[in-house]
Amino acid sequence: MSPIEGNYPKPAVTVDAIVFTIREEQLQVALIKRGIEPFQGSWAIPGGFVRENEALEDAVKRELYEEVGAGGVYLEQLYTFGAPNRDPRGRVITVAYFALVAAENLRELTASTDASEAQWFALPEVPSLAFDHREILDLAVNRLHAKLEYSTIAYALLPPAFSLARLQRVYEIILDRPLDKRNFRKKILSLDLLEPTDQRSGGAHRPATLYVFKANQVTFF
Repeated sequence: MSPIEGNYPKPAVTVDAIVFTIREEQLQVALIKRGIEPFQGSWAIPGGFVRENEALEDAVKRELYEEVGAGGVYLEQLYTFGAPNRDPRGRVITVAYFALVAAENLRELTASTDASEAQWFALPEVPSLAFDHREILDLAVNRLHAKLEYSTIAYALLPPAFSLARLQRVYEIILDRPLDKRNFRKKILSLDLLEPTDQRSGGAHRPATLYVFKANQVTFF
């Protein structure tokens, strides 16, 4: 392969990560308050510039750890955003990811580097966002809704063992609508994605069987 020739422009590359969890019976997203310009004092999706010798996924994992103290989460590339004027600092292309973390694995959000604050927001309460981050967030929500319909992505928002009621509640919170209990259980069990354990949920009144996903990763059905 011949070397690249010519005086081509070299745009900057960033990574952004939309981190979802379920807290307080709501789908929530982690946001940081920018401590520097541009958009100082505005809320934004965690992210930052990719270093010269850094892989994209390494960069987003580093930013998640530095800006929100998040590690060991489910991570998936979402989309690339490259509108010429999306960043007032110049030509910046961002590769967006979305991440999922179960409530049981949450750590306290900690802001660092160029963030002055980090906080969880329920989706209806998300404030105005810097850059084109509202567009990125909306796409991530749509992707999560879609994948819930044809994959086991819900596993990343659950503890290792869970009741069918807990699983149904995750679906209802994400989709923002109630689901028929009988139909939901019939469909989920017919997919042969779960296996029962010998564990039971707490409570003296008819404790429920706990299940696990047969594959502790996203599978499609």
